[in-house]
Amino acid sequence: IIQKGGTHFLEMSGGDINATELVATLINQKDNLIEGIRYAQERIDGALTLLLLTPDGLYCARDKLGRTPVMIGRKEDGYCAVFESCSYLNLEYEDDRELGPGEIAVLTPEGVKTLVAPGKDMRICTFLWIYYGYPSARYEGVSVEEMRYHCGMAMAERDGFTKEDVDIVAGVPDSGIAHAMGYANRSGVPFSRPLVKYTPTWPRSFMPTIQSKRNLIAKMKLIPIHELIRGKRMVLVDDSIVRGTQLRETAEFLFESGAKEVHARAACPPILFGCKYLNFSRSNSEMELIARRVIAEEEGENVDRTVLDDYADPDSDRYHKMVEKICKRMGFTSLGYNRLDDMLDAAGIDPSKMCTYCWNGRE
Repeated sequence: IIQKGGTHFLEMSGGDINATELVATLINQKDNLIEGIRYAQERIDGALTLLLLTPDGLYCARDKLGRTPVMIGRKEDGYCAVFESCSYLNLEYEDDRELGPGEIAVLTPEGVKTLVAPGKDMRICTFLWIYYGYPSARYEGVSVEEMRYHCGMAMAERDGFTKEDVDIVAGVPDSGIAHAMGYANRSGVPFSRPLVKYTPTWPRSFMPTIQSKRNLIAKMKLIPIHELIRGKRMVLVDDSIVRGTQLRETAEFLFESGAKEVHARAACPPILFGCKYLNFSRSNSEMELIARRVIAEEEGENVDRTVLDDYADPDSDRYHKMVEKICKRMGFTSLGYNRLDDMLDAAGIDPSKMCTYCWNGRE
C-alpha cells in the first residue's frame, strides 16, 4: 500500500486497481468485516459509502465525515438501503432513518442493527442539493427541490429584477429548473422553458473525462425553442459554472436564436478549488476552473491563500472584478452568483456540517 494524496492504492502489475478492488483489498486486511470496514473508512480520505450483501444481512456504512448519504427504508416485510431516498418511495417503503457519519449497520428482514455508532462531525457535500441530487431526494431531512427553490429566491432578492427589467426567467435543464422557478416566483418575472433537454442518449455532461466529449454532450443535449427566445430579455439560471464551457455555449446559441439579453445566474458561488472527494469539479489542474484562470491573469498562478480568500468574499473589490471578467469572457449581458451564506441558509442545516471546499477551500 502506498499513499497518493491522502488516498491509498495497491500497485498491481496491470496498474492501479479500481475503486471497488481498492475497498475490497482494504477490508480484507482485517480479520472480520466490521474491522475491515472501519479500516477502509479511516484509510480513505474522502467519500466512501458501502452497501455489502452477505449471508448475514446487508451491511451499510457511511464515510467517516458523511460526505455522501445512506438512507434506510422500511415496510411491513423488510428493509432496504439506498443512496437517494426517492429510490424506494414507489416501492411502498417508508423512511426509517439516515445513517450518520461513519456509522455501520446491518439490515435483515427483521430490522436494522447499528454495529458502529455514528460520529459527531459531518461534512456532507453541498453539491448534493445544488446539482447531484435527484429532485425528489432528501439529504439530512432537506428536500433537494425545495433547497434549489430557496436558492433561486435568494438570488432574485439580491438582484431586484422585475417585469420591467426582464421578460422571462429560464433554467438550464435539469438541475437549473428549480433554482429558476424560485427566482421567477420571488421576482414576479414569468418562468419560461426556452431550452429542453434531449435525454434518451446523452448522460450528464461532466462525467466524461475528455473535455471535448463534455463539450459535445453539452452542445447536443439542449434544444432551443426559438419562439420563446426571440426578442426576449432573459434571466438564465444554472446550478453552477465550473469550467465555463457549457454555459458560454448555451448563451451563444440563445443569442443566435434571437435573445435580446441573457443575464446568467449561478446557484452557487464561484468555484475556486477543485473537489478532492467527488468528481463534479475535479480537474487535472485548478487552472481548468474559469474563476481560477481569471484570478491567475490578475495575480499569477501561485496565489497566496489570503488572496484567494479575498476573491471568495462577495463583498470584496477582487470578487466583483473577477465576476465582471468572467461575464465579459462568456458573453453574458450580466452575471451573478449565489452567495455562500445565502446558499447555506437555503439548506437550513448547521453550516458546519456542510462541505464548502469548492468555494472557500475550507473542509
